[in-house]
Amino acid sequence: MKLQLALDDIPLAAVLALVEHVRAYIDIIEVGTPFLYAEGLAAVRELRRRFPEKEILADMKIMDAGEHETRLALQAGADYVTVLGVTDILTVKGCLAVAAEFGKTIVVDMICEPDLAARIKQLEAVGVRALAVHTGVDQQATGRTPLDDLRVMKSASRSSQIFVAGGINAATLPDYTRLGADVVIVGSGICHAENPVAAARTMHGFLYR
Repeated sequence: MKLQLALDDIPLAAVLALVEHVRAYIDIIEVGTPFLYAEGLAAVRELRRRFPEKEILADMKIMDAGEHETRLALQAGADYVTVLGVTDILTVKGCLAVAAEFGKTIVVDMICEPDLAARIKQLEAVGVRALAVHTGVDQQATGRTPLDDLRVMKSASRSSQIFVAGGINAATLPDYTRLGADVVIVGSGICHAENPVAAARTMHGFLYR
């Protein structure tokens, strides 16, 4: 099981300082979508330069032009690139084709997908091997959590790693590990914790105990 740090709403200079402090406790650095909007793929390049030992996920949330946008992210230094599960299957296939050239991984973000089980079957049939349970910020505001979707996806998937995101912190982490997530994504639970290093250390220690 891996711990992924989602970087969404803090500037590049603060990100670099934070990652330097928690680098021993995280496996994957996520350049989140708001962060990409603010800083561009230059953020991926700088994180790759500063932290060459870490895996990097570019949360592109690709909806179209899959081949082109995947190539941009991978050329910048990403190891994982996200595409939205609700997009056309042709876009997903384009992302997968480019990722195969680079030996990297496409993660399909299943946010707002109305029929998880049926869509997972379609996605795995074309070669998808990584899926993300994602309860968005707006959905979290209504009290929704990723737990129910994680149960469905674990049951439906036959061949994929399962990433899970959506308001996870040190207190709720055990719920997700019990359900068998492969990658746990934590954003504010580390970035905005009173002591981010202690939070990251605690979660890493739980996952690797």
